[in-house]
Amino acid sequence: MTEALKELGALIEAKRPDCVLGYSIAFDELTVDVAPANIKGFVEFLKTDQNCKFSSLVDITGIDFPERGKRFDIIYHFLSMYQNHRIRLRVSVREDEMVPSIVDVHPSANWFEREVFDMFGVLFSGHPDLRRILTDYGFRGYPLRKDFPTTGYTEVRYDEELKRVVYEPVSLVQEYRQFDFMSPWEGAKYVLPGDEKQEEAK
Repeated sequence: MTEALKELGALIEAKRPDCVLGYSIAFDELTVDVAPANIKGFVEFLKTDQNCKFSSLVDITGIDFPERGKRFDIIYHFLSMYQNHRIRLRVSVREDEMVPSIVDVHPSANWFEREVFDMFGVLFSGHPDLRRILTDYGFRGYPLRKDFPTTGYTEVRYDEELKRVVYEPVSLVQEYRQFDFMSPWEGAKYVLPGDEKQEEAK
């Protein structure tokens, strides 16, 4: 399998040097690094080329590296049922950089790109309807960014008196910030039934 993936990686790199920044194989999977501006044309090539035929888009997701200049990696997974191959594309972008949408090539990318936008805040240029898909309309921030607070910014609850949903800033009292990591059994001052047998065995 690895030899076939090496051949495929070399072929793709030779055919599209304008798009491919490099490729690697790890755990029997081919990963191709692609220039952001060329992602749409490259995906179209992978779909139509007779040696590739990556006609199925499996997933699009993101990874946050806040310490890097190019903060986000946008990851695309494709499947070729014709060639029995899988490929992963990786596009690295800055926080203020837009990624061209591939919805025209793979209509199923619509919701995947909306999810990446909702969770990471990455914008896809040319997307027909780029809005939040998993969080509420008034949601603040992007939950899968590593600098997003685990408590979030707002708390949502239903108010019986107002008969509606109420948004409030999150406020944790200090007691909830101090966690006791001892189990209920640690530090117990009583003898559990059966413990006396252990003493007798000594």
